[in-house]
Amino acid sequence: MSSGDGLTLETLIARAEVSDVVHRYATGIDRRDWALYRSIFADEVDFDFTTWSGGEPRRLTADEWVAGVREGLSGFDATQHISSNHVHTIEGEAATCVSYMVALHHLVEDEQRLMQGLGGFYTNRLRREAGAWKIHACTLTVTWEMGDRGLFQIAAKRWAERRSAI
Repeated sequence: MSSGDGLTLETLIARAEVSDVVHRYATGIDRRDWALYRSIFADEVDFDFTTWSGGEPRRLTADEWVAGVREGLSGFDATQHISSNHVHTIEGEAATCVSYMVALHHLVEDEQRLMQGLGGFYTNRLRREAGAWKIHACTLTVTWEMGDRGLFQIAAKRWAERRSAI
């Protein structure tokens, strides 16, 4: 079955599946569901977050990446990651999804509500593996930022203290 603009039913289904993976990226982080978050990645992934953190792009195992994100974000009182305006390129078993993103990081410290946020877009490259789409490469392009990055250090310290108390 094909729509008037040449899209096939298979392509439309692939778009929905790819968008679901990208949405699970945000959902896994915000719900602290690290198994869900891990499930969206191939075993090795190329990450380029240089517009946020500087340095060079890196290839990491998914387990290393998830552990690092968990360490960096679990100390926040709340986070909210929003993904919108998905633009897909589907070519057989490979796909690219470019999506807008807004990430908000919230802490309550000494009865003050503190927030850090950033926005921009993700470029995720995926491949279908055993019937499921997996992210193989993830690039974050930050186009704006607000608040104090120092909140990440406070959150990391909180998380380390919680873990040592367990």
